[in-house]
Amino acid sequence: MDFGEVGDRGLVLLGCGKMGSAMLRGWLDRGLDPARVWVIEPAPSDWLRGMGGIHLNDDVPEAPAVLVVAVKPQMMGAALPGAARLGGGRTVVISIAAGTRIARFEEVMGADTPVVRAMPNTPAAIGRGITALVGNARVTDAQMAMAEALLAAIGQTVRLDDEGQMDAVTAVSGSGPAYVFHLIETLAAAGVAEGLPPEMAMRLAKATVAGAGALAEAAAETPAQLRVNVTSPNGTTQAALEVLMDEEVGFPALLRRAVKAAADRSRELAQ
Repeated sequence: MDFGEVGDRGLVLLGCGKMGSAMLRGWLDRGLDPARVWVIEPAPSDWLRGMGGIHLNDDVPEAPAVLVVAVKPQMMGAALPGAARLGGGRTVVISIAAGTRIARFEEVMGADTPVVRAMPNTPAAIGRGITALVGNARVTDAQMAMAEALLAAIGQTVRLDDEGQMDAVTAVSGSGPAYVFHLIETLAAAGVAEGLPPEMAMRLAKATVAGAGALAEAAAETPAQLRVNVTSPNGTTQAALEVLMDEEVGFPALLRRAVKAAADRSRELAQ
């Protein structure tokens, strides 16, 4: 990967927990020179301490190409003022901090600061995440492309039309892995209730969900068509789907309620 300005002027990573570490690992694997990376992390992991070549908790460059903000939302108030001097336009700010709106960065770092807000999800830890991005009016097409390239190190990316869509993204893909994990839990428990040993039920549930997800991404057919393909008339799958697809108590109503609850909470937390 050609890192362009990032390789020339450097990248500052503010916060290096699980998501920050996943991104850093992806960048280094794709050829970013460790000497062009500055990491600010008050509690570095053993992995980070052992990472040769990077600048760990050193003075950062005067005007790096990119500042990636990956601190936990509750740490934002303490961390952001220290990065304020990088505002003003020469450095692109990419934030993956949940619940922190672009306006907050503009308030602290200046209205001329190009800010990209991004929402990745936890499968990013294995390079299988998906990240939604949106930039303020100061972000150029080239800067947005650079942000996408950096975030592609942890999976797929999608661009949003406006920041108002971020609450829905949070509810669908940001929180969504937890819904799938709970599906695995409950599917395995249902298998146990039907007589399977717990270990076997869990293995079957994990592999089924993982395999179905991979098939949904790889297949040309829509998920609806894939569902039809599996469903024989009056067969076992149809019997189950009559329960799951019930408009009042099945997945349609349940997931609408769940996603709405998550989106509403995301809006509340951003106030």
